[in-house]
Amino acid sequence: MKDVTVVRIMTLFAISAILSSMWITYSPSETSVLSMDDESYDLTLEAEHAADSNEDDGGKGGTNEGRYSEFYLSSGLLAGGIGIIGSLILGSFVLEFVKVAVLAALISPLVAGVKSSRDDILTRGRILGYLEGNAGIHFSALRDGLGLANGVTSYHLHLLESHGKVISWRDGKLRRYAVSKLSKEEIGRIQSPIVGTRLAVLEILAESGQIGLTGKEIQNKMSISRQLLSHHLRELRQSEMVEAASSGRRPKWKVSENGTNTLSISKEMSRVGVTP
Repeated sequence: MKDVTVVRIMTLFAISAILSSMWITYSPSETSVLSMDDESYDLTLEAEHAADSNEDDGGKGGTNEGRYSEFYLSSGLLAGGIGIIGSLILGSFVLEFVKVAVLAALISPLVAGVKSSRDDILTRGRILGYLEGNAGIHFSALRDGLGLANGVTSYHLHLLESHGKVISWRDGKLRRYAVSKLSKEEIGRIQSPIVGTRLAVLEILAESGQIGLTGKEIQNKMSISRQLLSHHLRELRQSEMVEAASSGRRPKWKVSENGTNTLSISKEMSRVGVTP
């Protein structure tokens, strides 16, 4: 992924800037490492006393100016390096696709150093199976649905994608995943909100009519995790296919007019043998 390459370049630049700042700050100055014997030192003192006072002041000014330049350069490099690292950390909290890129660029190589085991193969199999049933799911929902850690999820997804078994794409702040064996038509359809689990949610809500169902009731009927249901409900709300049937902290949900029309089209496609 291009995002991974960008994160690695930024991290390398930040580390180089910080190390360069430390080298400039703590490296010995030219005057401190100059070695003189007693005779040459005495000659130097005589020359300094004989020099014009204005020239002496100008030399000191030049030395001070050089020291100030080194200080500003060192401070600039340090601030730049820390700023880059800080922006990556902040971006990881705000944007999911940045978090995925940071995990894949920095954590995955560490996880890859651990010897591959049978559990790794089983985990990748679980991920592929989950993606086949929930094409287009984003990183956090996939992680929560399988009960995996951030680093482990990122490592296996990155490995599967590098082997051509998984594809991913950015969707706003999110990064979504699907198995690569899908056709171009199927890949196009999974970016539509009416597919797979979301279609099942619409059908269940349509059966409830105007009364609607709570998230917990939908979850019980479909036997899926709360995180996965929240993911699909959010997508349906953003597409204006479901709307609140009641007010409150935990409202009931019903199919909107837009959702009803989409559901009718989907059923007609299924009747003529086209999978939505």
